[in-house]
Amino acid sequence: MDRLNGPPRLMIVSDLDFTMVDHEDPENLSLLRFNALWEAYYRHDSLLVYSTGRSPTIYKQLRNEMPLLTPDITIMSVGTEIAYGEPMVPDYDWEQHLNLNWDRDIITQETAKFPQLIPQACFFTLHFFIFARKNANLAFVSSSAKDRAQTRIVYEVFKDRYLPSDTEQRPHKVSFFLEKPNSLEVIKALSESLEKHKLDVKIIYSHGTALDVLPKGADKGQALVYLQRKFKANGRVPLSSLVCGDSGNDAELFTIPDVYGVMVGNAQEELLQWCAENARNNPNIIHSTERCASGIIQAIGKFSFGPNVSPRDIKDWGKCRVNVLSPGYEVVKFYLLYERWRRAEVEKSDQILQNLKSSFYPLGTFVHPSGTEQPMSKCEDMMERLYGDKQGKQYCIWLDRVSTSQIGSDAWLVKFDKWESTGEERHCCLTTVLLNTKQAEEGFTWMHIHQTWLDGLETNHRTVWFL
Repeated sequence: MDRLNGPPRLMIVSDLDFTMVDHEDPENLSLLRFNALWEAYYRHDSLLVYSTGRSPTIYKQLRNEMPLLTPDITIMSVGTEIAYGEPMVPDYDWEQHLNLNWDRDIITQETAKFPQLIPQACFFTLHFFIFARKNANLAFVSSSAKDRAQTRIVYEVFKDRYLPSDTEQRPHKVSFFLEKPNSLEVIKALSESLEKHKLDVKIIYSHGTALDVLPKGADKGQALVYLQRKFKANGRVPLSSLVCGDSGNDAELFTIPDVYGVMVGNAQEELLQWCAENARNNPNIIHSTERCASGIIQAIGKFSFGPNVSPRDIKDWGKCRVNVLSPGYEVVKFYLLYERWRRAEVEKSDQILQNLKSSFYPLGTFVHPSGTEQPMSKCEDMMERLYGDKQGKQYCIWLDRVSTSQIGSDAWLVKFDKWESTGEERHCCLTTVLLNTKQAEEGFTWMHIHQTWLDGLETNHRTVWFL
């Protein structure tokens, strides 16, 4: 939050699984579309907040597997944990707030009396949850006894395959699997049992499979209310806020006053039903027709928050003009064209090659993350030889944490993490670019590029990484 000089123009608060991340999209196209839009137009003056049911452990695992941007704030464990920035600094004040009338030991003892409640565990939880969402007929949501029996078999396979762990049982979250046919009866009995101990708790049931016991003052919505109070105290209330979700544990986000909301196109029936009963006449909450991150982009356009055409959706930049000269847009655009050039998704023409080459100042320098320095003109010569070297491969580039600062009347310094992925292999470097408008008739000229490997994300093969 400290990186912004004033109130955020837009704050997006989004669930992750099957909202921001589409586990049925093997190429992560909708997520990559959102990434390009955010870094080109919003990162410099807006806030990105993830609000997930995942614990810190499997949230970090998702970050390692998917091309997720770095959020400004992360709300985890169904609203019971809040962390800030890339280092994920915990909010201890929030944790202290949740301790009121919360006794985890009593909750553990009472829930143990219900054999229908199956404790969640780390890797098992993650893989079984995604499997169940992709194969609804084998999930606990099914009313068929045969399907539930098949689910039990699959459950046992996953339980043996992925080692159990207590990481999903958090200080202020006790989590279980619960079959839907038993859910109403079990939830009612458990609620009565916990009330006898005078505990202020709430029970959240989502995805037709997951049951969480939380402090009464904790959920995704209450965590957001807490953050809004902090923004107000610091004079930084976002000008607009958009909440995004797909399941029952996202419902509380849509109760917050003065926020806009989008239920993504693939939203679960439990969330749709909740909104039909509680937000039917609210014009600021919509059900998008697009899945996951594409639905979030659709909502940005619907509510007129700002640009809603992702640079990834622009096929011909020669015919598309951006009204504002934007260094962020410039670096996103260049690397998208560079990606398409290497994937042979654009024609190998002199015009496109010239467009790539014209970005560079011939007398400029490029410092490779290995430390090797070379003239920019050598980069131009390498471009032509790289055409199509990634054709047919699952290759993509995305930029993260784009920040810009104007250091002169016609000069900008742009810093960002540049990621490349080919299949399961991922590399990333911190990139600093000096841009100048004086050298260009229209747009920017890249005067200098300096790259440094991020720890653990380097490659020793020089040919794997260029620019």
